[in-house]
Amino acid sequence: MRGRDVRDRNGDDLGKVKDLLIDGTERRVRFLDVASGGFLGIGQDMTLIPVDAITAITEDEVRIGQTRENVADAPAYDPELVRERDTYGGVLGYYGYGPFWGSDYRYPDYPHYR
Repeated sequence: MRGRDVRDRNGDDLGKVKDLLIDGTERRVRFLDVASGGFLGIGQDMTLIPVDAITAITEDEVRIGQTRENVADAPAYDPELVRERDTYGGVLGYYGYGPFWGSDYRYPDYPHYR
């Protein structure tokens, strides 16, 4: 998925998948690290998008069920300042998803997207 374009539910460009944040305990991808703006990697904005938001993946792009405006207003992401549960819980809550460490959480059924 790294390097693929990320598009919102309306087809608007959000950036590219720079990296994947993987839960070391369960060995599952939890977030897409999406980079937008900048030049040659300098000055890029970084945004975490939960894998729960993914609605489709093709060879070229990843689609999510959020709007560009919603993603633009998401909590800031700075990998140097991550306090896992605080940061991840805030991002998940912002997008309307419960914490993946909760007892009622269910990992998305890939490749069967919503």
